[in-house]
Amino acid sequence: MRLFLRNLQKNSKDKKIHIGVLGMARSGLAVAQKALQNGMNVLLSDNKIRENFQNIEQIENLAKNYESSLKIEFGGHTEKLFNMDCLVVSPGIPLNIPFLLKAKEKNIPLISEIEFAFQFTHPDTKIIAITGSNGKSTTASLIHHLLKSQGFDTILAGNIGEAYSCFDIENKKDFIVLEVSSFQLELINDFKPDVALILNITPDHLDRYKSFDDYALAKFNIFKNQDFQNIKILNFTDITSKNIIKKIEQYSDMEFVFFANLDSLEGNDEYPTLMKGGYLQEKKIYINNIEIVSDTDILPLKGPHNMQNILAALLAVSPYIDLSTIYKNLCDFKPLEHRLESVVTLKGVEYINDSKATNTESVKKALLSFDKPIHLILGGYDKGEDFYVLTDYMMGKVKNLYLIGNTAIKMKEIFQEKFDCEVFLSFEKAIFRTFEKAHEGEVVLLSPACASYDWFLNFEERGKIFKELINGYNK
Repeated sequence: MRLFLRNLQKNSKDKKIHIGVLGMARSGLAVAQKALQNGMNVLLSDNKIRENFQNIEQIENLAKNYESSLKIEFGGHTEKLFNMDCLVVSPGIPLNIPFLLKAKEKNIPLISEIEFAFQFTHPDTKIIAITGSNGKSTTASLIHHLLKSQGFDTILAGNIGEAYSCFDIENKKDFIVLEVSSFQLELINDFKPDVALILNITPDHLDRYKSFDDYALAKFNIFKNQDFQNIKILNFTDITSKNIIKKIEQYSDMEFVFFANLDSLEGNDEYPTLMKGGYLQEKKIYINNIEIVSDTDILPLKGPHNMQNILAALLAVSPYIDLSTIYKNLCDFKPLEHRLESVVTLKGVEYINDSKATNTESVKKALLSFDKPIHLILGGYDKGEDFYVLTDYMMGKVKNLYLIGNTAIKMKEIFQEKFDCEVFLSFEKAIFRTFEKAHEGEVVLLSPACASYDWFLNFEERGKIFKELINGYNK
């Protein structure tokens, strides 16, 4: 147990820590179980009524196993939570809701699930944490794959797979690789990764943050507690990150390691900076100015964005792995589901599932990955982005637009003068329309630029249904 929880225990009236957990989804239940296993009292709380929980059996089993230490409240957060020593807030809960504002007024500590889990993590376990607007899951998975392939005892957790708190983190592991979101980084206290990495920062989640700057600074919290011994990795071509380290004194004093596509930079003025980091030049990848990959065309990950993900991953593992042995492991890595995933080719038309593309920056990168005419399926839950920024990337590439979800009408107004647009009231009809309009040598790309919460539970369900419809038609 680290300092934060030790102080809670010291200050607690009965020397037993009382934890309030807001949210009973994946991370909330993981926190509750970890707290109960460590002898804490827990109050689980959620705004949803009991009947709306799909995981109610899991919740009730936890209550049976710890009936003396666990209390549960459905249908709203009550003032009982103000009697807790600390509140662990699930990442989906905005920090500006009245209840949490009142908790802050009462000086009740608020922390995230990754902070809570960090308090229990064995001090000798190395933590590699990855954040960014795009590419987090692929990069975290690649880092995990490279470490596992080299024989390290490694956990992959956080915003991908199982929650950080789910694992036996009290006992030493070689590495914990964490994908972390801005939401999870909002409420950290002691969280201090050995390697911290920001892939990029582009507009996203503007429905939650007051401004883009607030969102960007939440990402930069990943470096908040690091010192000179810890590794700090940034994308050299990411303008937002470079502006922050120029303007914010806390970060301007830090020493960062950079990665970049050298071919995309005007001239090679920055070459000396990148010699101590990672760079791509003429389809070759260099780390610390040593050639690691001689031809990126052979790698399973495709597209310019994935080259940056590979650079970042190699930099993150470079202190711990002999990179001269890594090439085969890179080639063995399988691209993740729902991320530029090739589903099938029907009558010469390639169908691509990029359901994870929930913002415009992801769609830009998807469009840059294809040289064939594209039939693009766009739309979904509106997070407040400006979709007009896609226009230049779509010109000369997109043949037809198939608009779905809550943003369909808004998108039609933006794109109808320059593109052949159709609005659909069902996902199925949009997919079936592509069967009629796409021809040999073309691509049908599901890359929505939006969250999925209007028509689907999550982006995984959206991608799964896309694949089912395509494969069903194929059969």
